Amino acid sequence: MSDPFFDQLRREPDVEAPDLVAVDATDRLLLDEAAELIAAHPDALVTIDDAHGALTLGAIALHGATGVRAHQDLRVAERALDANAERTGTTGFTHHALDADLLRGATVVLVQAPKGLDALREIAETVARHADPEVTLLVGGRVKHMTEAMNDVLGDSFGHVHATLARQKSRVLVAREPRPGDSSFPRRQDHADLGIAVLAHGAAFAGTKVDIGTRSLLRALPETGSGTAVDLGCGTGVLAVVLARAGYDVLASDASAAAVASAQATVEANGVADRVTVVRDDALDGVGDASVDLVVLNPPFHLGVAVHTGAAERLFDAAARVLRPGGELWCVYNSHLPHRQTLQQTVGPTRQLSRDPKFTVTASTKRGGIHRVA
Repeated sequence: MSDPFFDQLRREPDVEAPDLVAVDATDRLLLDEAAELIAAHPDALVTIDDAHGALTLGAIALHGATGVRAHQDLRVAERALDANAERTGTTGFTHHALDADLLRGATVVLVQAPKGLDALREIAETVARHADPEVTLLVGGRVKHMTEAMNDVLGDSFGHVHATLARQKSRVLVAREPRPGDSSFPRRQDHADLGIAVLAHGAAFAGTKVDIGTRSLLRALPETGSGTAVDLGCGTGVLAVVLARAGYDVLASDASAAAVASAQATVEANGVADRVTVVRDDALDGVGDASVDLVVLNPPFHLGVAVHTGAAERLFDAAARVLRPGGELWCVYNSHLPHRQTLQQTVGPTRQLSRDPKFTVTASTKRGGIHRVA
């Protein structure tokens, strides 16, 4: 059933499309399941990974929550929450990192289930360690994406875990009786073949592994270089480390708070922190136009759990904006995706560096110059 308040919410500045929504059935179910808990403790609510603000703003507008503390891993999610708050005239929330300040005194925690178990584990460990001993953690998701392993992960940090009845193909896991312990993040893996140690927090893409797309791009990168380079969507910072070792001054940028924390830990562990600046940024909105010589990118091909090219296209636009004329965007992507034509239109002349059945690596030269990376 439509709700007048929720009808006002939008995804922007996130990608908008007819098949993408700002409020889903999981948001509604979480708020309904938590209604009595919020009423009992209206000033002790935390929301985590609220995609576009429905949980945070819905709790305030519909259930009387006050002083809501929100943690959203993605910077674009924070911006969407702020935009929807302004659109609806809703106040009474603050942004926080995933830390003690977020959870201190919290008795109700609402979570949109992350895609990975490690991300869920870090959330559960942090809630159990820092929230009120009487806290109730509610984790909601689409039934088709929820597994028994999620119960097990929550069970490692909580004494009681149960699932609610499903509604509109969504379900909520409820965890109580926290068992505080030390955090198991960030985790570390040494990759002798690359000479790189990778550190990762729970929500960082690929964790401590080096995904095969990144490996394809690594094989194509020059061994030496100079100037300014951006590792766009830096993840755990592997490409940033390699670029710094090659001689570039590197900006490692990601919209994910977990990725930024992971990349900072990785560059420090590999001794290149003096050549790499790590920032949390949405599509390079803090970087000046025409200011960069090289951008490297392993773009996402999902928005949430949906396959969609919109996220990659936002990053192509960002790269085109920050590159100097003649600068280059080096990109790796799944070979079946139609990115080369988009890159040609958005950035400039695009040449193929390598291709196999899984991945294609291209270099696109920003129109207006002839400089080429060695």
